[in-house]
Amino acid sequence: MDVKIITCLAEIDPAGWNALTGVGYPFLRHEFLSALEDSGAVSGQTGWQPRHIVITKGNQLLALMPMYLKSHSWGEYVFDQSWAEAYQAHGLAYYPKLLTSIPYTPCQGARLVISKTADSAEIIGLVLKFIHRQAEAQAASSWHCLFPDTLLKNSLHSAGLIIREDIQFQWFNRNYATFDDFLQTLTASKRKMIKRERRKVDEQGIALLRLEGSAIHDWHWQAFYRFYALTYLKRRSQPYLNLTFFLQLAETMPEQLQLIIAIKEQTPVAASLFFIGTDTLYGRYWGCAEDYDALHFETCYYQGIDYCIQQGLRRFDAGAQGEHKITRGFEPVTTCSAHWIKDGRFAQAIGDFVQRESNHVERYKSSATSNLPFRNDRPCPIK
Repeated sequence: MDVKIITCLAEIDPAGWNALTGVGYPFLRHEFLSALEDSGAVSGQTGWQPRHIVITKGNQLLALMPMYLKSHSWGEYVFDQSWAEAYQAHGLAYYPKLLTSIPYTPCQGARLVISKTADSAEIIGLVLKFIHRQAEAQAASSWHCLFPDTLLKNSLHSAGLIIREDIQFQWFNRNYATFDDFLQTLTASKRKMIKRERRKVDEQGIALLRLEGSAIHDWHWQAFYRFYALTYLKRRSQPYLNLTFFLQLAETMPEQLQLIIAIKEQTPVAASLFFIGTDTLYGRYWGCAEDYDALHFETCYYQGIDYCIQQGLRRFDAGAQGEHKITRGFEPVTTCSAHWIKDGRFAQAIGDFVQRESNHVERYKSSATSNLPFRNDRPCPIK
């Protein structure tokens, strides 16, 4: 087997990449990762240098893993800046580090894709040895795998990596026929709250327009991007992504894009962008021109729930963080990351920190679960 690094997605055939990954998880598609690179959102200038791992045997593609050489920790949604500060306090460099992740995307999914004809254990062992050699060659302090699927997480845990857990809030479809069916599973107070919030949007004279695929035209993207950029500019920061990135997605993978535009007096005032997976809807980006009562909840959450029910999608992943999701029927879900630290002393210290942190995470999840808004007679929460 031949293991090598490619420094841009253009070095590998898109059809071959997608044939191995599938297209049900949109963020691992060749088109998505290429748009990040082609638009400049991922580059040496932005601190994301592509170092993708590709394993072949002859002409057969056996495995692939997206990987980046990072010079910072921005855009990851797993926060290790305190680890970097500890390195600095001891006169050591934490950056660069190696990172397996989907840039700017805190969505759980496959991170190492292996052909069904290959031995998974052998491939994982080969990849880890290769990463260790790359860390030496690149003077990297560590390797981090963010939001992996359960299979890879378990394999990395068995290989001795540090597993760090966190909580997100996701909505699950229990075969609801309508949005009202979902509301009937909630307590009366939360049911009334959601109905009131949806009514407020209508009372403010705001209509919601749902567009998919090729129905999303350039002017829609222009409006969406203005709102998306405003969410960063309001915090005195620059957006991670540019309009070129979104326009390229519109050209290369339109069938997995859905845009919700809020319109008041024939003028767009807010928008949110979703990605459609095989059984999951992913809510990713949002922005507004000015604040409107309950519009964020309608545009980012209720429209997504409605769509999942209509299309029979099993799950709605509306993004990281957001305790306000709990009262709207989003349940706490454990996510994780895996970490290999080259320096044994820091590996021990970070492992101890993660173990202590995990106790807090478990208590937080238990508390969040106890505050779910469902009636006592509805089905048990999904684990």
